[in-house]
Amino acid sequence: MKKFLVILLSLGLIVAFGATASAADVKFGGSYYLVGVYDDNAMLRASDVGYSRAYFYQRTRLQPVFTIAEGLTFTVRMDALEKQWGNTNWKSVAAVDTDTTNSRRNPGGTQKIQENFEFERAIVTFKTAIGQFDVGYMSAGAWGTLFGDAEDTKPRIKYTTKAGPAILLAIYEKRFEADTSAVVAPGGPYAGKADADYDCYYLAGIYNFKGGNAGLLYGYLVNNANRLAATPLRTKLHILYPYVKATFGPVYVEAEINYMFGTLYEFDNVAGATDLKKNGWSAYVYAKANMGPAYFGAQVGWSAGDDNATDDTDNNGAGGGADWNPALILMNDWMNTWAGGVGTNVANNGKTNTMIYSVFGGFNPTPKLNLEVAMISAARDKSLANEVSKNMGIELDVQASYKIYDNLTYMVGAGYLWTGDYYKGTNSANVIGNDYILMNKLSLSF
Repeated sequence: MKKFLVILLSLGLIVAFGATASAADVKFGGSYYLVGVYDDNAMLRASDVGYSRAYFYQRTRLQPVFTIAEGLTFTVRMDALEKQWGNTNWKSVAAVDTDTTNSRRNPGGTQKIQENFEFERAIVTFKTAIGQFDVGYMSAGAWGTLFGDAEDTKPRIKYTTKAGPAILLAIYEKRFEADTSAVVAPGGPYAGKADADYDCYYLAGIYNFKGGNAGLLYGYLVNNANRLAATPLRTKLHILYPYVKATFGPVYVEAEINYMFGTLYEFDNVAGATDLKKNGWSAYVYAKANMGPAYFGAQVGWSAGDDNATDDTDNNGAGGGADWNPALILMNDWMNTWAGGVGTNVANNGKTNTMIYSVFGGFNPTPKLNLEVAMISAARDKSLANEVSKNMGIELDVQASYKIYDNLTYMVGAGYLWTGDYYKGTNSANVIGNDYILMNKLSLSF
C-alpha cells in the first residue's frame, strides 16, 4: 500500500509538472561568439617604444520566447560570460570597470561581472484589436540603418499599429527615476526636486514600398537628472531621424539623416550661467552593387563637429554610433570596448566630429565562402584646440568568412592603419607609428 501511494504521488507530480510546462510553448534562440585579437601597436607609438596586445573576448546569449496564448508572448534575454578570457573584470585592464551595458553597476576591485547569467530583457507582448503593445525592458537605441545606432536595453512601453503599407509607433522610455533614487536623500541638498527624472517620448512611422522602406522618427528627450548636480540644469532635446532603404535591380542603397535641436543646458537659476542650445547634424549614405558572385560599394558617414566652444550653440552631431563599425581599427567600437580605450580608440567613442569614407569589394567563390577588401579613410570634421591635423589615417582591411554550418561561421581578418597626423595632437614634432591588427571570430546563432 505504501509503495502504491508513492507511485501514485509520483504520477501526480509528473502530471502536475507536465500541465505547467504545456501551459506555454517555449522557443529558444540565442548566440555565442569568440574573438581573438592581435593588435601590434594600439598606442600608435614609434616602433622602438610601441608594444603589442593579444587577447580573446566572448559572449553567451540566450533569448527564450514563451508563447502563453495566441497573440500573447513573454520574451527574456540573458547574457553570460561577456568578458575577456582570463580577465577578472568585466571588460578591460582598469582597476575599476563599469558594466555599461544595462545595469550601470560600478563594482570596483576584481569582482567578476557577467560570469553568470544576467537578465537584460523581459518583455510582455500582446496584440489587441487596435494594435500591438510591448511592455518591459527591451531593445532601445536602434532605428533605421546601423548608422547612429547604439543598441542597448531600456524600460519602455511601445505601441505598434498598421495602416495599409505603413507602420506607426509610439514609445515611452524611462531612463532615470529620481523620485525613489538613493541620490535624492530626504533632507539632502537636492530634496524637493521631484522633477529630476529622465524621460523620452517617440513617434515614428515606416512606409513599405516595393523594394524597400522609408521611415521618420521624432523624439523628445527630457533629461532633468542633472538638476541633482551641484550646478543644476535640464536638457530638452528634439530629434528627427529620417531614413530610406531601397533596391534598384542589382543596386542596394540606404541613407539616414540625424538632426538634433533644442536646449542642451537649461540652468536652474544659476547666477552667471548662460543656456546652451543644440543644433547638430549627422548623415550617412551606403551603396552596394551585386554582380553575380562579386559585389562592390562605398559608404560615407559624417557627424558635424563644433569648433566654437564660446558661443551659445552646440553644433556637434549625434555621432555614427557604436553599432556602425566601418573598419577593423579606425572607429571600431569593439576595439574601444575590449582594448581599454587607448590609441586610436580614444577618439572612437560615439564617432562624433568625424568624416569617414569607405570603398569595398567582395567575392563569393562558393555560397559558404566570402572574401572582402575595404579601404577606409577617416578625419575630424572640425579641428579643435590647435591640433596638427584633422587626418586620422587610412586603413586597408581584408576579411574572409566561411560558413562551417548554416548557423556557425568562422572569420579571419587583417587590417593595416597608416596613422594620420591627428594623433600627434598639438605638437607636430611628436613621433607616431602605424598599426596593424590580426583577428579571427567564431560566431554561433540558434
